[in-house]
Amino acid sequence: FTIRKCKTPRRPPPKKPPNSQRDPVGVYLRVRPLVAEDEECCIEVISSSTVQLHAPEGFKVNRNGEYKETQYSFKKVFGVSVSQMELFENVAKPLVVDLIHGKNGLLFTYGVTGSGKTFTMTGSPGQGGLLPRSLDMIFNSVGPFQAKRYVFKTDDKNGMEVQCEVDALLERQRRENNLTVPKTPSSRQKVDPEIGDMLKPEEACKADGVDEDSCYSVFVSYIEIYNNYIYDLLEETQEDAIKPKPPQSKTLREDQNHNMYVAGCMEVEVKSAEEAFQVFWRGQKKRKVANTRLNRESSRSHSVFIIKLAQAPLDADGDNILQDKNQVSVSQLCLVDLAGSERTGRTGAEGTRIREAGNINQSLLNLRTCLEILRENQMYGTNKMVPYRDSKVSHLFKNYFDGEGKVRMVVCVNPKTDDYEETLLVMRFAEMTQEVEVARPVDRPICGFTPGRRHRNQAFREEMSQSLPPLPTSELTDPNDEITIPRLIEALQNRQRIRQMMIEEFNRAASKMKSMLQELDSNVISKENVILEQNGRLAEKDKVIHSNKTEIERLEKKTKMQEHKIDILQKTTKIYEDDKRSLQQELETRGHRLQRELSEKRRMEQRMQGVVSDTQHKWEKECERRVNAMQLEMQNKLWVKDEKLKQLKAIVTESKTPGRPDPQEDRPPSKRSASPSPVPCFTCLLFVVELLRDQTTTPVRPRHRRSRSAGVEKWVDHKPPSSLNLGTVLQPVIPNAIQVSAPNEKALSKCDRYVLTHQEVASDGEIQTKLIKGEVIKTRGGGQSVQFTDIETLKQEQWPLQHLGCSVALEMRAGSNMGPGVEHHGIPKRRKP
Repeated sequence: FTIRKCKTPRRPPPKKPPNSQRDPVGVYLRVRPLVAEDEECCIEVISSSTVQLHAPEGFKVNRNGEYKETQYSFKKVFGVSVSQMELFENVAKPLVVDLIHGKNGLLFTYGVTGSGKTFTMTGSPGQGGLLPRSLDMIFNSVGPFQAKRYVFKTDDKNGMEVQCEVDALLERQRRENNLTVPKTPSSRQKVDPEIGDMLKPEEACKADGVDEDSCYSVFVSYIEIYNNYIYDLLEETQEDAIKPKPPQSKTLREDQNHNMYVAGCMEVEVKSAEEAFQVFWRGQKKRKVANTRLNRESSRSHSVFIIKLAQAPLDADGDNILQDKNQVSVSQLCLVDLAGSERTGRTGAEGTRIREAGNINQSLLNLRTCLEILRENQMYGTNKMVPYRDSKVSHLFKNYFDGEGKVRMVVCVNPKTDDYEETLLVMRFAEMTQEVEVARPVDRPICGFTPGRRHRNQAFREEMSQSLPPLPTSELTDPNDEITIPRLIEALQNRQRIRQMMIEEFNRAASKMKSMLQELDSNVISKENVILEQNGRLAEKDKVIHSNKTEIERLEKKTKMQEHKIDILQKTTKIYEDDKRSLQQELETRGHRLQRELSEKRRMEQRMQGVVSDTQHKWEKECERRVNAMQLEMQNKLWVKDEKLKQLKAIVTESKTPGRPDPQEDRPPSKRSASPSPVPCFTCLLFVVELLRDQTTTPVRPRHRRSRSAGVEKWVDHKPPSSLNLGTVLQPVIPNAIQVSAPNEKALSKCDRYVLTHQEVASDGEIQTKLIKGEVIKTRGGGQSVQFTDIETLKQEQWPLQHLGCSVALEMRAGSNMGPGVEHHGIPKRRKP
């Protein structure tokens, strides 16, 4: 048998409950205040959700000469006087509430370079941005319910594990003793003055509805996407002053739930908002920034701060965390500060800055393309593939756009006129993004334990500590002490007696509660029976009501259908009547037109008969005149040819050797044509003279020659190298011929006939080809001579009927009645109408 190689099948995605509810991407606009108050502004806030853009003077105008003004709408518009707290309340606070309740969220800032994106996300001392306020709200909400450090542990596959208290204690001791592992910053450390006092105490907020029966733990990670490579900003590297090692880029991977994550990214567990922000600031110092014309510290990369909140329910006693990995819920909030789009001409970028700007613009363009295709698929029902993988930014957040959480975007704009063109593009992208809808995340399932377990356990401990008397001091200082141990035994016996009394009281209360529960159960059972009976009656009534509703719906549908048919018939009748009237009018119009055309046709026939008779008479006279002129011209040409033939005969007669008999006397006289033989060309004469010089004796013609019909004649086809290919349709075809470019005795000895191709310029400027033919005759000395007998002329002429688009070549033989001056008039064939 053969083994076939098969690909590993792709793991199917986990089955998620269907959710048809979708929410659009929330897009907010924030307008940055101008640096100079007298500077021209191109953005005007019209309402809490609409802004208007004014084109600066001299930019572009419409065809009518007016300046172009456009309006754009957003979920909410924040003017120049908005505070950081108000912005957080409207944009980020709902995402933090969803994070605490186990739902994911994505918030990113978008805009041109220098529009205030980093200030919106990070803020400044005294004016904390969205990120520090989100951290503060998270720890204000889940701070009292946090688990001890290392109880939750990441598994490096985007998952979370739960350890028991003993394993967590050993992990803490190991990490504290291991000096090579850097400690996470603590809230007791000295705070960086650049980030001190980010939030005011009165601005602290807390989420409602926190599950008190769960334990929480917060993990943060910070990455940047620079030149489409992912780098971990929290990764500690060994600094080498001699040869510094460049940071290693990270890769994106997919976990078992098909969620994207950064493999090998460092995740730090934090226990306070100050500690989390210190971790963020440690990575912020490593972020790629540069000085450009538009911004002193321009971000050259996309930064992503990820907050993971792991939560697991307490056990049934409400004391320890439930040791079940499947009950661990992990939600995350991504806060993204996108790098600003820019034009290199305005920033004056060179070298590395140009490459950075190109990668930034390309990643933002790919993000826009993904959102446009998502919008097209949702609006028009298409199924185009979204190119998430073309950029790391879009690939990392693929799950959010596919329905893994809410997506919010804060568009930051600078109202100065220099940024008008870039602001216009940003506005169009933001308006398009609002049309993209994201599936609403599903609520996490409830574990099923009794709520209030943590509070009940704490109350029980407090009650136990207050009911039992305290133990006396049990320190033994003397081996002969006989007071401490009996006193301790007495105290323990007293505590045991009190405990026994409490147990008996508890058992009495439990039995009483049990009897009450049994009584309640019997009452419930009786009431359930009554309810079942009533439900049966209600079900019968519901069936009757349902049947009546069905009949009513059927009759209503039938009525609507009949009304629809009546409307269709009325419309059809009206259409038919309109068509009938229009056809009658058209018929009358065509009848009148036909009568006019018939009368016009009769008048045209009468007029054409007169024109035909006049034209016929005219062409008869013209043809007679042309025939007479052609006959006169042919007579003149024949007279010229006779004169040339006489001169040739005189030359041949003078060249004969005296005393030798004429070889032509033995031959019978050849048949001549009615017209005199044409005179060969000058090249032909030179060839004859050369042959006569080479022969020492006169030519001889044998009396008994084999008949030509006995065999096939052989020709010597003499074509000089200077002959031109005219590309005509009529070409001389000589079968059984030997083609030569110069005459020689060897070729003449093998052939009976000779033909010479000669070209010359005719009187009308056209090139004409002459085929000078002759017979090869053996001389008495054993040589060969050629006697010319015929000339054929091939000439190409353009006919006077230019509209026919054709040309005719005439072949003329010597002695033929039709000369080169004969014209042929072509009459075009009339097509049927």
